[in-house]
Amino acid sequence: MIATLSVCKGHHEKNCNVFPKDLHIEVGSSVELVCQTSCSNGKFFWTLNNKNISESLSKTINSTHIALSLRNFTQSSATVECRSSYMDQILGGIIIKTFSKPENIACVLHANDGWPHLFTCTWNHHMNSSQTINYTILHDSLNEICKSQVPKCTSKDWNTVNSIFSRISNSTIIVRAKTAVWEVYSDPYTFNSLHIVKISPPTWTVITPSSDHLYVEWNPHCIQNNCHCQVKYYKTSSSNDKATKYLSRHPSHFSATIEDLESCIKYNISVRCAFNEALWSNWSQEITVLTKLNKRHIRLRLWRNVAKQGKNGKRKVHLMWKGIPSTCEEVLNYTIKQIPYGDNTTTGNYTYTSCGSSSCDVDVGQNTQKLYLTVSINDALLAEDSVYVPAVAQTGLPQVFSIQTTTHEGVIQVSWNASEKTISSYIIDWTYDGNQYYWKKTTSTNATLFGLLHRKPYNITVTPLFNDSTGHGSQANQICSSIAVPESVSVRDVEVNDRSAFMKWETKSQDTCSGVITYVIYYETQGRPQFNVTVNGNEDGVWLKDLKPNIQYSVIVEARGYNGTSMSKKTFFTTNKFDSKLIQTLSVCGGFLVILILSLGLTCAIQWKKFNEKPVPNPRLSSVAKWLSQSHQKMEGFFQPITDQTENQVITDETQREQGAPLNPVCNGDKTRNKKLMVCDPSISPSPESESDERFSESQVLSSPEGSMVFSSSQSSPYRSQDSVEPLLPRVEKASKSDLESKKQEKTTQKSVYVSLNMFEQSDVSFQDPFLGCMGVWIMRQKCVK
Repeated sequence: MIATLSVCKGHHEKNCNVFPKDLHIEVGSSVELVCQTSCSNGKFFWTLNNKNISESLSKTINSTHIALSLRNFTQSSATVECRSSYMDQILGGIIIKTFSKPENIACVLHANDGWPHLFTCTWNHHMNSSQTINYTILHDSLNEICKSQVPKCTSKDWNTVNSIFSRISNSTIIVRAKTAVWEVYSDPYTFNSLHIVKISPPTWTVITPSSDHLYVEWNPHCIQNNCHCQVKYYKTSSSNDKATKYLSRHPSHFSATIEDLESCIKYNISVRCAFNEALWSNWSQEITVLTKLNKRHIRLRLWRNVAKQGKNGKRKVHLMWKGIPSTCEEVLNYTIKQIPYGDNTTTGNYTYTSCGSSSCDVDVGQNTQKLYLTVSINDALLAEDSVYVPAVAQTGLPQVFSIQTTTHEGVIQVSWNASEKTISSYIIDWTYDGNQYYWKKTTSTNATLFGLLHRKPYNITVTPLFNDSTGHGSQANQICSSIAVPESVSVRDVEVNDRSAFMKWETKSQDTCSGVITYVIYYETQGRPQFNVTVNGNEDGVWLKDLKPNIQYSVIVEARGYNGTSMSKKTFFTTNKFDSKLIQTLSVCGGFLVILILSLGLTCAIQWKKFNEKPVPNPRLSSVAKWLSQSHQKMEGFFQPITDQTENQVITDETQREQGAPLNPVCNGDKTRNKKLMVCDPSISPSPESESDERFSESQVLSSPEGSMVFSSSQSSPYRSQDSVEPLLPRVEKASKSDLESKKQEKTTQKSVYVSLNMFEQSDVSFQDPFLGCMGVWIMRQKCVK
């Protein structure tokens, strides 16, 4: 069932189409199209190049056909389709192509020596057809003159040409264009044969230049009384239409005099002729002629550039002038005459200098001078001009200030501040080598210098003018006309961090006027996009930021100038894995920490050593000696010489241990006659009930043949707190010899005294050695037992 419906549907679809087919119409004509709609339902409409056509152009003929009317159809090619809104079906379509008829027909009768021999017609035909178009020229709509496949046709048949030229009445031409599918005729073209005749160009006979005009003669190809001619001339240097001038000559005149010409300028001259009311011939071959110098055209203008005074007192003046073209072929004489300013005499011993055609150098003194330029030819004066040169020390003359110069793309802009005095105009002169000078005059305080050589340093001077004199010139700083890009750019150094790098570059050039407008630094790493940084041309380094640690980068420096660019070679660098500043900081902190730990350890070791050795306190610093200081005046009689050596001994630590004596006796010391006397009292000890109390009597504490002086130290000491011991010592009263002897006899136990060697100050040389210490005690009549 589905297959049957499909076959039926296909059968019905074949019945729908658009008529007519393969339609070609003329541009601007109308067309009628019909669409069969019996194969579909829904709403029917038309499209032109897939765009809907207005419904007003479509109408329904019957239930199975609709029509479309297109008026003034101008498109060269278009697709028209008939469609149904039901499932957007395309019922049929055609391609409409247009063609146009030939237009703008022009015909020419080519004549040689006054008689036509060719007939040529040209026309325009706007076609985009791929088919071959055959053109035919029909004369009076009947006779075929010529055929071609291009929009131009020429008939060389003498009979045809003669019949057209000899016809008294007007002639009509029609061009037919024909292809395999269409044919079109042009509009009729009517002409008078005498009006379409075109003769050959004239030939030259002579061109004679004079000082004030040019004389031109030519030979036309026409009857003398039936043609007229025209002369065209223009400067060779400016060949545009605005500079072209024409000079018409009436019949019977085949020569002309051209007067309004400039001196010593090349002109191109050509001539054309035509019959009366006929077409102009082609222009004759152009001839170039150099005009001569015209005295009336000379406008001599003289200027000078004054150099600084030399060691010989002379100044070099460079003279330059305008008004006489350098292209003149005449031999001219240029003479410079120097006259002191204010000398109005016509005779005198003046200096004369012969010069070239455009400039001259002369030497002048320190005084004011006036220089005259004389131009002559064959001893005949042509022109004369003068220029003023002020004295070196002349004051009160105007002068410009603050000259500023800028350059851009080979053009220099100059500006300055006007003088306070009245100025009529200014002269700006410039040079790049000191030999070839250029100059111009202006009434404003700025000027633009054109036509400069590329990459040349120019010296510019501005001089004010007033009345018939000149002021002092002011020179601007040297400036280059343009900047050249350096020949080479190279990366000099790269300082890398972990996330940034600072790179420097340098340029080398042999050109004086070399420089850079901007630098562009390109850097990239493998697998990442390229980045760039632009800096000013005055910079020679840049920071590259936002880099990745421990990654290799490549960098290129591009120098850009007005006239091009210069690239450096590719340079590679690798960023650090860590920040170098962090490493330096950690190193410094670690060093300080190590030093601190070593210092602390050494201090602790020293303190521990001192604590471990347990040195004996200095008895001299004890407060025990205070009781001696209170009764030192009575001690002389109390302490008597003791002859028994066994009673007064120096006991070492080992001896004390053997005898059971205490190890920490209380000692007092003081200086006596620059000596150190240490007094130790074993009876006063931390243990009053020790065995030493039984071995040492109070009367035998200190003894000497002459007595001993004991002083308490004024220095602070932890032993000052032992003042409570002082009452334990009995006050010693002066005793008689018998009493001492009785007490001596009563003593049953010998008491010993020990002396620590470090109780002597290091500053006292005599006590730095144990032996010397004992000698010191011996000298003070103390018995010392080693």
